[in-house]
Amino acid sequence: MDELFCKNLKEARKNSGLTQKQVATALHVVESCYANWEQGRTEPNIDMLRKLARLFEIGLDELISGQ
Repeated sequence: MDELFCKNLKEARKNSGLTQKQVATALHVVESCYANWEQGRTEPNIDMLRKLARLFEIGLDELISGQ
């Protein structure tokens, strides 16, 4: 997993004022699933990437590459 993505994901969540549990609930996944994404153990599929971007109100490019 790309470390930059993990950093961007965590930063986007914090900027949104959400906890990992709140994000997991919004996406209908268990908290450990979301935590694994932030820690780089697993990665979200394209559908989840879109949902994350919408939830955090950022573009996919910003989420993936920080731009």
